[in-house]
Amino acid sequence: MQEMHHQAEVDDAAATASRDSYWASQEGRPVIDLPWQAQISLMVLFFTFTVIGAVYFWVTSSKAEYQWIAPMMTGLWLIAGAGVLSLLYWVWREFSKFGAELSRWAIRLRKGDFSARMPISGKSCPSRKIREQINAITEDYQALSRVQQKRMNRQEKYLAQKKRHLSVLYEVASCINRADSLEALLNLFLHTLTDVVHAEAATVRLLDREGNMRLVSSIGLNAAALKAEETLPLPSCLCGKAATDKQIKMRSDISQCNAILGKPLCAGKQNLEMLAIPLQYRDKILGVYNLFISQGRYDKVEDDELLLSIGQHLGMAIEKANSDEDMRTLSIMEERTRMAHELHDSLAQTLASLRFKVRLLDDSFNRGAEADMWHELEVLENTIDEAYAELRSLITDFRAPIDGKGILRAVERLTERFRQETGMEVFFYHNWALKDLSREVELEVIRIVQESLTNIRKHSQASTVRLLLHSSEEGKCSILVEDDGIGLPDPLPEPNPTTGEHIGLRIMQERAEKIGGEIQFESEPGEGTLIQLNFDAPPTKKLSDLFGV
Repeated sequence: MQEMHHQAEVDDAAATASRDSYWASQEGRPVIDLPWQAQISLMVLFFTFTVIGAVYFWVTSSKAEYQWIAPMMTGLWLIAGAGVLSLLYWVWREFSKFGAELSRWAIRLRKGDFSARMPISGKSCPSRKIREQINAITEDYQALSRVQQKRMNRQEKYLAQKKRHLSVLYEVASCINRADSLEALLNLFLHTLTDVVHAEAATVRLLDREGNMRLVSSIGLNAAALKAEETLPLPSCLCGKAATDKQIKMRSDISQCNAILGKPLCAGKQNLEMLAIPLQYRDKILGVYNLFISQGRYDKVEDDELLLSIGQHLGMAIEKANSDEDMRTLSIMEERTRMAHELHDSLAQTLASLRFKVRLLDDSFNRGAEADMWHELEVLENTIDEAYAELRSLITDFRAPIDGKGILRAVERLTERFRQETGMEVFFYHNWALKDLSREVELEVIRIVQESLTNIRKHSQASTVRLLLHSSEEGKCSILVEDDGIGLPDPLPEPNPTTGEHIGLRIMQERAEKIGGEIQFESEPGEGTLIQLNFDAPPTKKLSDLFGV
């Protein structure tokens, strides 16, 4: 495209120089010429009037009375009059002819016929020079029209190319958005790409940790060649050079690849070109994708931009898929850690107590103390019931209590279940103005309330719990959980990541930080504990806000 623009500039400069040279040569020259016939006629008229004047002066000065003077003077006057009338008629005819031809020229020009010219009959035409200048103006317009037409043709070609590029990118982006996994993404990408660029085959290779190009997806390749093409060393192959140089590399004939493999690489026709295009996300090279197309179809000037853009789109999608997978893995690890902590703080301690009581029961059997055995059995039964209750509680807690009816409904359900399980007196108040929160914020808030109620049930020895929810229309949110128990120990015990003990407060702080909030703990020995969560929720956008009403 740059070469086309450069050629257009050269043509425009040449045309401009030619026009400037012509008009410079015409500057100062007369535009009306008298032909030789007109010049002779004027000389004859001048001679006739001179003779008439001389004869009249001679007659009046000499007082001569000749018979031939009157007829001669009459003849001279008739000749002079006829000459003047002829000259005037000739001037009028030339003017009328020029006007009619100028009108026809203007009409054709207005109709878009830039080939219209003023006719020039010959050198005897008195308006020849002005006709030449009018024709020069027409040629200038015609030249400008040709230049503009060339520019329009180039622009139409450029827009058609961009339209095709956008269409291909739209198809690629659409297939990327439809994929729900990396494998599905690559399969959809290859099928879509081969359709829109009319490729016979295509592959995607990604860099592994050892620096090799590993074939992760393909379409149109020979099944027998797939195993040999599964892994390629990075520096030595065409794909490796494309990844290293971050440029498109082309092999004009795949017969060399067929010779190396000892079998056809593609399942279809073999007179193909192979392109290696880098997959790039920002400055990071993720791999390459290959296209096998018919020979002669690749246009480096027009296709490079499109193919590199496709590589960037796919690279971004692959990186996003990897990031999503890492986030899912991290989320699973965090949830497993949370479950491990909960199991260690509750069920694991109860099972350890069961193990100890089983040993006591065994000792009672060995001693033959029947009363002690019945006592230990009763204690063992109660402990098993307690372990079962804790297990059911954990199952309930790990299930997110969000049913799509909002945070207010979820907290009401939590407090109602807490009241039924503990028998404590629970007071629930709310002044909640927000109707919608994001699902992530709701989940973190519910988990914090769950953790607060769990700590109250396990450690506080409280009889009364007060829970308050407040929010403003601006999105200022506050949640308060208060009990009348024994309070937190002073100083607070340090969390032990190894054993999982005393990590509940830290988990609550981490959850508050995830939603950009702050959590505070206030406690006095014997006077209970107050936990307050403050966070800002983004305001809900109304439909009128989107349209600027």
